[in-house]
Amino acid sequence: MENILLKLMMILFSFCGMEGVAWLSHKYLMHGPLWKLHKDHHKKELYGFFENNDFFFLIFAIPGIVALLFGIRSGYGPLFWIGIGICMYGLMYFLVHDVFIHQRIKIFRHTDTIYLKAIRKAHKRHHKQLGKEDGECFGMLWVPFKYFREMKSGKKNEITVSTR
Repeated sequence: MENILLKLMMILFSFCGMEGVAWLSHKYLMHGPLWKLHKDHHKKELYGFFENNDFFFLIFAIPGIVALLFGIRSGYGPLFWIGIGICMYGLMYFLVHDVFIHQRIKIFRHTDTIYLKAIRKAHKRHHKQLGKEDGECFGMLWVPFKYFREMKSGKKNEITVSTR
């Protein structure tokens, strides 16, 4: 039981830690030296299913895959469970960002939960800035409380986000 609890905690901590990694890398790398890859996510230059920003999916998949491989090689040691948490965050990021918010796959179109509406609203606010400076809301699953309050109070604003 202790062993299972420890593994679950490693998964949970690595999953939650990835939100911090996503926030920091989004603010300081994507809106910094790697803006060239991220720019087309804010301002469309070419239209199609893929964008340069999608390379970040590959870049961020590498640590999870490496952790899984080294974890398997060490007999399913801690790196394996950390890799599971990283990969689970990657899957959640894809589902929330690409599927739910940007509707790259046309499912999860309508929601009535305050949490998902707040995430969508915060992401819309992030996309309001077309340049790399003056951005806000760089996280994905954890957004400032003001968006939850706005959604809870029933403020009616257009919250659909699309770069397509």
